[in-house]
Formats: sequence, structure tokens, C-alpha cells
Amino acid sequence: MSDAWQLIYGKRPVAEAERGRRAVRRVWRAPETPADELERLCGSPDHQGVVAEVDAYPYAEPAELLAEREVLLVALDQVQDPRNLGAVARSAEVAGATGLVIPERRAAEVTAVACKASAGAVEHLPIARARNLADWLAEAKKAGFWIWGADTESLRAPWEVDLTGSTVLVLGGEGKGLRPRVASACDDLVALPQRGEVDSLNVSAAATALLFEAVRQRQ
Repeated sequence: MSDAWQLIYGKRPVAEAERGRRAVRRVWRAPETPADELERLCGSPDHQGVVAEVDAYPYAEPAELLAEREVLLVALDQVQDPRNLGAVARSAEVAGATGLVIPERRAAEVTAVACKASAGAVEHLPIARARNLADWLAEAKKAGFWIWGADTESLRAPWEVDLTGSTVLVLGGEGKGLRPRVASACDDLVALPQRGEVDSLNVSAAATALLFEAVRQRQ
């Protein structure tokens, strides 16, 4: 596939792309296009009867996300499952976050799978790729942002801290959490209290809880 375009699938992802930032070049729909042909095109049975050829994903510049003040940003440290990336993007967009930052390497990209999991939210939420996430967090500090890292070892609950103002919420990858250098780049750490037997929440579920606590505080 050319770097200049990609195929996406699903009713909501295609509909959001049609009113989003990138051009939709062609759309195949059932029943004009048989279901098995749609599956062949996109490589998934989850196409819901629609596949589209769109321009390559227009990543934002990491520095651009730091230009605004009093905004909420999310950063993901080597989240590798595109479904988790998409789910976090969906929650971030619904919560009114200004953008999402992911590393350039060893992290999920905005693929068709991520688009589907986000229900098209990636078409509206600016997503940037940082060459070095810890360095970008340092730049965010210089720009006046307060950096909160999510770490299960922290004793501070999100409703006990200030998530208003210029804020970055940082969550780690599946099963590994934040890398030491990324954690040390945060101003402080926060954790969702756990009462059950399972070790931790999925990163997308944790992100949703943190995002909407930030929304609550900002109302």
C-alpha cells in the first residue's frame, strides 16, 4: 500500500473521515460491492458493509500541541495495540482533549484497526508522533504544562489532585506501565484506587477514567 493513502472500514470511521481532515478518494459499499470483496479489500470481516480509500493519516506536529494554554493533552508511552490506541483516542476526543501524543517507535500507529476502534475519533483529534516522549514531556513542562503520570504504585487518586489548567496525562504501555525515564519526566504520579482482584485496568479504561475526572474538575 502507498504511504500516500490507506484503506479504512466501518460505518462510523468512514462517515467521520468524510467530514474530517483528510480526503476520501473512493468508497465501496454493500450491496453494490459483495461482502466477501469488502473483506478482501480491507482484510477484516468487521467492515460493516463499507470500505474507503483515504489519504494517509495527517499527524500533527508535537510542538503544535503545546501552543495552547489551559488545555488537556494525553500521551501514551509505547502502547502497542492499535485497538487500545483507538479506544484512548475516542475517549480523549469525547472528553474534549486538545490532542494525543505517541512515540515514533515501538508504538501503535493510526491504522485502519485504530480508526475502527476509535469510531472515527482519530479523524478529529490531533495525534502527534514524538521522536522521544520524555524529551517532549520536558518541552511541555517548559511550556507551562503540569505532567501527571499514571502509575499503579502511586498513593494519590486523581480526584485528590488538580487536573485543571494546562495538563498532560501520561499512560504506559500494556503490561509494562511507564518506562523509568518517562515516569521521571512527570511532575507527579497518580493512580486509580483498586478494590478488586484483577491487577490493573486496561490502558484505555484507565485513560477514560482519568480523562473524565479531568472533565469533572474543569466544569
